[in-house]
Amino acid sequence: MRELEISAKTVEEATRVALAQLEVTRDEVDILVLKKGKSGLLGIGAEDAKIKVILLDDDEGQPGARGDAANTARQVLSDILHAMGIQATVDVTGSGNEGVPVTLNIEGDDLGVLIGRRGQALSALQYLVRMIVAEKLKKWVSINVDVDWYKKRHYESLKKLALRLAEQVAMRRRPITMEPMPPDERRIVHITLADDPDVMTQSTGDGDGRRVVIQTRKR
Repeated sequence: MRELEISAKTVEEATRVALAQLEVTRDEVDILVLKKGKSGLLGIGAEDAKIKVILLDDDEGQPGARGDAANTARQVLSDILHAMGIQATVDVTGSGNEGVPVTLNIEGDDLGVLIGRRGQALSALQYLVRMIVAEKLKKWVSINVDVDWYKKRHYESLKKLALRLAEQVAMRRRPITMEPMPPDERRIVHITLADDPDVMTQSTGDGDGRRVVIQTRKR
């Protein structure tokens, strides 16, 4: 489970900001209103609304559902690898409790073809596994596919980069626009800096050119 807190003039505005930052739909999150906020009189005594947004899995809370999903996902991925002529093993991590996604890590030799340029092949493989599993189980399941923990290492590097850039933005008081990234990587940056008191993030651009802008937080 991943979560962040957002403040804005109204609950509706805070919700729009949170969904935009996480790049998810309303159906994929649970929203808790921490403070409704108030407009005050002529702006005097006004208080921002504050919400907590929690990313959820569709089958969270259903006993046994994730165990079935993990087994199904592992078999689907193994069948795909076999059809591709790739000899590898698939390890499943994550118990599925409390909204933890099913994570499938592929281990073997010379698996670069499964990662592709900037992880594009891996993203496509993950999408394919999710679609097939959803069709088999008739429900959406959060599944992460990795190759020799490539994605995990990349995410950790991305978090460190986001923190370094945030320090530069806070010090120089100038925004920094990051390189184009896929949705999952942009989400990592948004979540990493969500609670930073000095900077805020937003996504800009379209399609494959969509980027994250880190800028000073408005007071």
